[in-house]
Amino acid sequence: MDQRDTALHYGDSSDSQVTSHLFGERDSLGSADMPATENLTDNYFVARSVYSENSFLEENERKEKVPKTLRDRLAKRCSCTTKRVLGITKSLLPILDWLPKYKLKQWLPGDIISGLSTGLIATLQGLAFALLAEVPVGFGLFSAFFPILPYFFLGTSKHLAVGPFPITSLMIGSLILSLAPDEKFLVSSNMTEFSNETVVDIAARDAQRVVIATSVTVLAGIIQLALGVAQVGFIVRYLSVPLVGGFTTAAAFHVFVSQLKIVLSVPTQSYIGVLSVIYTLIDIFRNIRQTNIADFVAGLLTFVVCVVVKEINVRFKDKIKVPIPIEVIVTIVATGISYGANLKQKYNAGIINNIPTGFLPPMAPDVSLFSQMGASAFSIAIVGYAVAVSVAKVFGTKHDYAIDGNQEFIALGISNIFAGCFASFLAGTALSRTAIQESTGGKTQIAGLLTAVIVMIAILIVGKLLEPLQKAVLAAIVIANLKGMFWQFFDVPVLWRQNRVDCLIWIVTWIASILLGLDLGLLAGVCFELLTVVLRAQFPVSTALGNVPNTDIYKNMKRYKNLIEPNGVKIFRFSSPLFFGSVDCFKERLNSVVGFNPVRVFNKRTKALKKIHSLIKKGQLRATREGIVTDGSVANEGFEDDEAAEEEPQSDVPTKEVEIHVDWNSELPIKVLVPKVTIHSLIFDFGAVSFIDVVGVRIFKMVVKQFSRIGVNVYVAAYEDHIVKKLEKCGFFDETLKKDMFYLTVHDAVVHIHTRAVYKDIQDPIFEKISLMQESKEPLEDVEDGVEELEDQNQGHAGFGY
Repeated sequence: MDQRDTALHYGDSSDSQVTSHLFGERDSLGSADMPATENLTDNYFVARSVYSENSFLEENERKEKVPKTLRDRLAKRCSCTTKRVLGITKSLLPILDWLPKYKLKQWLPGDIISGLSTGLIATLQGLAFALLAEVPVGFGLFSAFFPILPYFFLGTSKHLAVGPFPITSLMIGSLILSLAPDEKFLVSSNMTEFSNETVVDIAARDAQRVVIATSVTVLAGIIQLALGVAQVGFIVRYLSVPLVGGFTTAAAFHVFVSQLKIVLSVPTQSYIGVLSVIYTLIDIFRNIRQTNIADFVAGLLTFVVCVVVKEINVRFKDKIKVPIPIEVIVTIVATGISYGANLKQKYNAGIINNIPTGFLPPMAPDVSLFSQMGASAFSIAIVGYAVAVSVAKVFGTKHDYAIDGNQEFIALGISNIFAGCFASFLAGTALSRTAIQESTGGKTQIAGLLTAVIVMIAILIVGKLLEPLQKAVLAAIVIANLKGMFWQFFDVPVLWRQNRVDCLIWIVTWIASILLGLDLGLLAGVCFELLTVVLRAQFPVSTALGNVPNTDIYKNMKRYKNLIEPNGVKIFRFSSPLFFGSVDCFKERLNSVVGFNPVRVFNKRTKALKKIHSLIKKGQLRATREGIVTDGSVANEGFEDDEAAEEEPQSDVPTKEVEIHVDWNSELPIKVLVPKVTIHSLIFDFGAVSFIDVVGVRIFKMVVKQFSRIGVNVYVAAYEDHIVKKLEKCGFFDETLKKDMFYLTVHDAVVHIHTRAVYKDIQDPIFEKISLMQESKEPLEDVEDGVEELEDQNQGHAGFGY
């Protein structure tokens, strides 16, 4: 029967039988044979050949890809045309792309309002986040000003509000505390002749901390610039949404604890490293009696007012065109109260006390510190970039423009290098600041430039007026802005219902970041995330497929009712790359699906043949061309123990050779339990196998041969072309394994199997010619020596013979 034009019925003869319809060659089906259009209800009819790899290539010629020479590639890369030069220039300086298209009358009013609003917020956040970075408050203004200028020319986001970010500020603060703790700056007070008390040299400490902050900022900027030039913007993809959620929530907890001690104004030691946040909390509660009431009340009122007004801004954002700048209002009011009531003198309140006026001259980073801060700088650079790009993509998607991840690396890197040379710490973005810039009508980075102008005014003029402001007010503003991060806790139940692995990534990252610190916690989270990927690839989903009646669709037998498995055929789907890490799982799952181990079956059959040979020589069995017959004149001694003494060969044993055909699924007259093999064909669905490596090829070839030698024909279906190409390169095909075993779809393979009707004439490939000569003493050849099985993964790497 021609495999290309068939109409097959397989399965039981009941109403549930499956019918495969192939309508013959395409050209043989005329329009008159098709059903009327009005009778069609989402049905389709296809008439085509059954395609194996070879038959498909006979009718469809593959395109030959001509590899380009090195000269051609260099010529293309190094070509210098006007269009190419303009494209490269615009990619490096995005301002040249959007500025000529700027709609002055439509966009400028919105940019002005947005710049003014964002500038006020950026000024206060710069002051507040300086507390997190453990540097004098005034340096936060520099960090809110200088990074904006390079990003205006280099950034691809039109709405990103560049400036300090609380998490990276806290990470810088942790690094500063480890390199410049208070203990390194203790000096003698020399207050009296009899006392020898020590105090912290605050001026020297702050100067050194500024050097560390600027140095790590420059180093992080260099790392970001290098990664951008190397075009590795994809690295941020390894920071998944659950990982970033768990990390930022843990960072919010660190920020909360660090600002809580400022709101309460209680003395604590500076802890760094593992469990530092726990030790800080213990110190806070141990010294809770020393709380400064003036600072606590100011901080509490600031927190409550900010949270309430921010909620009003969210609830009535449709009616309130410009959000109420509550941070600015609270800061002005708190500064006035502190100055008028003289809280510093009367209640010993902690105030800013000193904000430098004007800009400082540029300063070079301390290169000698780079070796001590390399790992921390890399973590800070990646976190700052990841959050900035994530926020930029949110608003880029909303306003329909693209964000270039590699260019963002370059833009942020140059911005941080530039800012670090002007006494600033690392810049990224804060979601609240960017949201204000977008919601108040900002259209382009003109709004960012106006934000820098507002901050510059604060540096040159307004800064001195803020010196009476209590630090507790700034700390409360920071805590109030953490609401969105803490609200991410509500993502955990949702993640648990949607994907428990992602939920575990969130929880593990959160716990690790709290207990180990942000740098080690981020590393632990990434490692755990990659571990889950490896485990999911190493232990993937594998299923046995069944046919949906009267279709060419095959689905999981365990998930759907009324599926029919073709008689004598197993269809095995493996949903993972076949590589060194998954080959063991591949073999285990395959054996589970088919219900037997082909190596064990082969060994048992070999042992049974040896016993048959021995019993024939004893005359207790007779071998005929119809099979094996027990000698009726002998009691059922074919079931004697293996240790029974051998008898002399019978003189009436035939002396000619007989080829024995053994039906291994019948009851054998020997004491060897041979596993039943109920299938004659095995189909591998490789539709979900994205790649296969050398070890995978070797193991797969071994598995195919193991099944072939016990009479199971193996087919591969739904594969990608590159899989066949890899098999060719790795020597999979030989005299027995040919491309005829590869079929384009599972249904093609099933139709081919039933067309050939292999289940009607199952023949075991182990045909032993057993000598029945009376004088023959030669034992049966020990075929067990030829059993090919990898005992461990290392043998798969070392290679083996086929």
